[in-house]
Amino acid sequence: MMSDILDRLGDGPAAAILGLLTGVVFGVAAQRSAFCLRAATVEFARGRMGERVTVWLLTVSTALVWVQAARLAGLFRPEDARILAVPGSWSGAVVGGLLFGVGMVLARGCSGRLLVLAATGNLRAVVSGLIFAVAAQMSLHGWLAPARDAIARLSITPGGRNVDLLAGLGVPDWGGLALGLGFAALALALARRNRVGPRILVFGAGVGFSVALGWVATSALAQMAFDPVSVTSVTFSGPSANTLMFFLEPSPELGFDIGLVPGVFLGAFCAAGWAGELRFQGFHAESQMQRSMIGAVLMGFGAMLAGGCAIGAGVTGGSVFAATSWLALVAMWAGAMATDLLLDQRGAAQAGANR
Repeated sequence: MMSDILDRLGDGPAAAILGLLTGVVFGVAAQRSAFCLRAATVEFARGRMGERVTVWLLTVSTALVWVQAARLAGLFRPEDARILAVPGSWSGAVVGGLLFGVGMVLARGCSGRLLVLAATGNLRAVVSGLIFAVAAQMSLHGWLAPARDAIARLSITPGGRNVDLLAGLGVPDWGGLALGLGFAALALALARRNRVGPRILVFGAGVGFSVALGWVATSALAQMAFDPVSVTSVTFSGPSANTLMFFLEPSPELGFDIGLVPGVFLGAFCAAGWAGELRFQGFHAESQMQRSMIGAVLMGFGAMLAGGCAIGAGVTGGSVFAATSWLALVAMWAGAMATDLLLDQRGAAQAGANR
């Protein structure tokens, strides 16, 4: 089937179609489950392990289980993944992860969540998402690129590649799958305690499945394509910047990234329309707009510095046990929790005291 698609369409269009299909699965699942790292970190920072933490943990565990099962079945080789095949940055993971965590609390949503919300008619998410894409592109090739490069070069992974945590720690081949199953058991225990319904569980798991789908699809394409194809999956920092430039460059090229972002938008739009949740929403105040814009810039720069966004590093990179992705994820949690504690929780307490 893959060879037929390649023969008829060529490498670039075939990759774009795979990205579109992967994006649709992610968009539908993320919209129906309300998956969002920002919501999970805020919930955890306020001393709760409720539905948002449950959905996030279920998504991560599902991605781990599917990706590691595909690895054991010979459908996917993590060592071929782009995130492991290039050097990682310890300093970039820490600094970028912290900035991204701060930014997603200010913007009231991580980059993936903003794209899903934009598809439902949320104008705040549209503005923040566009600013995120511009900031990501500026961090990749524009004015912010020298600063990103300087911070990233402070500490680089050795050997010209990222560090595979499983191989580095001497964990057996089945260790990643076992860890994923352990996380899944914890997620299901939380779901039972929080009375999370089957619909949320299915769609939350669907977000993680889309990550595995992307890895397996691009891996199969890379083995058959005539030109080199990056083995990658769901992320929104690079693809957002690439999609933006696709509509600005005179001779754009199709690829997995170019199909992914429209696919997520289409999937979320259809899911929201089916559920009757399409409605226009805007900024409630000027201060909220300023806050969201600042947050979007921090996320765009932070994601490019960390090697991925909340999805790209936190789920996709984590599913192949890229060391810098796990470090970036920890930094995102720390940055988000600190921002919620110092800004939102303290602000709410002061407002209550002044009444």
